[in-house]
Amino acid sequence: MLWIGYLKWQLKTAGLASITEPILDAYGTIKQQDALIVFDRQELLRDGTGRPLSRWDGVTKKLHPITGEEIPDPDATVPRYSYVNPKRAPWPEVEFVVGNPPFIGGKDMRQELGDGYAEACWAARPHLPGGADFVMHFWDEAATRMLRKPLKGQTNPLKRFGFITTNSITQTFSRRVIERYMAAKEPLSLIFAVPDHPWMKAADKAAVRIAMTVAEKGDREGVLAEVASEAQLNTDTPQVLLDSRDGKVRADLTIGADLSRVAYLNANELLASRGVALHGAGFIVTPAQAKGMGLGTVDGLENHILDYRNGRDIAQRPRGVMVIDLYPLAIADVQSRFSSVYQHVVERVKPERESNREDFRREYWWWFGRRHTDLREFLDGLPRYIATVETTRHRTFQFLDAGIRPDNMLVCIGLETAEHLTVLSSRPSVVWAIATGGWLGVGNDPRYSKSRTFDPFPFPLAANPKLGPNDPLFAQQERLRGLGERLDHFRKQRLAAYPFLTMTGLYNALERLRELDNGCDVPPLSDAERDVHQAGLISVLKEIHDDIDRAVLAAYGWEDLIPSLVGKPGATLPSPHKTVEQERAEEDLLTRLVALNHERAVEEMRGLVRWLRPGFQIPKLGVKAPKPEGEHVGTLDIEMPVTGDRPKWPTDGLEQIRIVRDLLAKALAPTPSEAIASVFDGRNTGKRKDRVEQVLRTLVATGLAREVEGQRYFLPR
Repeated sequence: MLWIGYLKWQLKTAGLASITEPILDAYGTIKQQDALIVFDRQELLRDGTGRPLSRWDGVTKKLHPITGEEIPDPDATVPRYSYVNPKRAPWPEVEFVVGNPPFIGGKDMRQELGDGYAEACWAARPHLPGGADFVMHFWDEAATRMLRKPLKGQTNPLKRFGFITTNSITQTFSRRVIERYMAAKEPLSLIFAVPDHPWMKAADKAAVRIAMTVAEKGDREGVLAEVASEAQLNTDTPQVLLDSRDGKVRADLTIGADLSRVAYLNANELLASRGVALHGAGFIVTPAQAKGMGLGTVDGLENHILDYRNGRDIAQRPRGVMVIDLYPLAIADVQSRFSSVYQHVVERVKPERESNREDFRREYWWWFGRRHTDLREFLDGLPRYIATVETTRHRTFQFLDAGIRPDNMLVCIGLETAEHLTVLSSRPSVVWAIATGGWLGVGNDPRYSKSRTFDPFPFPLAANPKLGPNDPLFAQQERLRGLGERLDHFRKQRLAAYPFLTMTGLYNALERLRELDNGCDVPPLSDAERDVHQAGLISVLKEIHDDIDRAVLAAYGWEDLIPSLVGKPGATLPSPHKTVEQERAEEDLLTRLVALNHERAVEEMRGLVRWLRPGFQIPKLGVKAPKPEGEHVGTLDIEMPVTGDRPKWPTDGLEQIRIVRDLLAKALAPTPSEAIASVFDGRNTGKRKDRVEQVLRTLVATGLAREVEGQRYFLPR
């Protein structure tokens, strides 16, 4: 790739005459080999009788002889191999590494590359998360080579490396690969990154989106380039304009609030899960089929054939299908109690499961692909729960009846109270979700992650405790609760009244209305858009969401952000019509949420957990909340024991500045001077506090630190 770039530069600047033959010189850096692994030999896997093992090719299907439906063709197989003694492949010694590895997701490596090769890759690099995209194996190899220590008398020639990857590099498992090297004792830094760029001439690639990263050794600032506009992508002259910003580029390819350092909160634990993964299309039935199996007449079957929703059902309109959920029944119970259901799953589920490589799915073929115990536990006894589509254009939340079984592409939250629906539907939650959840390449839609987005999200206090009428937060909680009920009822009522409306259509219309109201340079509503606007009462929907945003920002105590955020474009998706003021307000909002997350984490270290559903969580997790065994200093990431020696306050002025700066660098959130002063031994505390305050003001005056409201200080990152 570097040679191609060099040749194109020569052609552009000096013409064809500048290129001599041979075009490529034999420097010994071009080799034909597997870039990731070497192994002693490839062996065909066999069973105990010596018969070669194979698996369904994952593509070929045939018609069922009785039902006429498509089922996996058991005769369409590919052989299974093992790779003996896999190791990292050697790379030549070079100054630069560039690459565009295959775009294969971590979960797709087995299917695309075969079980044996995927397992060999993981064995050669056991520290890589199994869910990391395939390209991260290349990224990891380059990073390892960059940070290795050369042999005595030698130097490491590698100066930089860069890769084109899918934009899912910012998602949890792939991002952890980057975080590992950025957090190393001798770190590397991202000196250039594009988090989301169109893949040119991709008409046959479903609008794939890519990311680009360039890394260099050391702790350095970099350039983040983000797409400002794009046009004519499927031509030979695409037009993509980038806006660039300087700063410390984070592992999630952002500049600003350090979202990679947020902590999971006990307060949110065990309350979110993806829906059920069927691993068998035969579990899905129509209401007519369910009735034919005895639903409504066979006692107990109503607990095992349930309404079913997937992402499209939520974003568009429900298909009206049901799902057979036989957990935790033994197969003998199914035979004896529900014989029609038994015949159905034997014919339409069992053939597909018999070729599944996972023991659990073959052995318990009449159950879903997982037991889903977390989901089942937090849904038990709830009349309703909150759901959102994992990957969708607009981040919306809604209540689903407890009798609805959710699909794997829904993220489900085990809360029935409307104040939580309000908070999740608000601008703070949506901005947080877009920043933490990442994006998926095809369609470039934001993704909601249970672990990355919900688990660390700090709810406002009005949505946490059980408040009595005399509590000062009670009125706020009642306001949030009323708005959540109003939002959920309003949308469901509009969708029920007009069959052509969809949830996505409502929010497309809402974004168009916001753009028009804010004077953005957009065309007027089309006839179809006006129909949606009128039937959906979009102005009323906008009013509800504006009220939600105001109420939730007030519940956090951040009313100063209301003028810059409420009613503006891009509430559910980054918008090209955001003003600089709005972008800065969203960055400020993220910074505050990160700081609040850190404060809550420190509270939980002290034993104070603001449970979202205490009656359910405390019996299961109460023992996990640490007892206050030590003294925690403000919001610093420092825990000082009650007994033992504290560090001494240095006498040298320059050393005082250095140690205060170092403590600020470790702080999880903006920190007051008394918190820093109390880290040191207990003598002359008053005098020391004054000196710490002087040092902090010196750091602010020289631009090394910043001060925020409440005389709290932090280092800009």
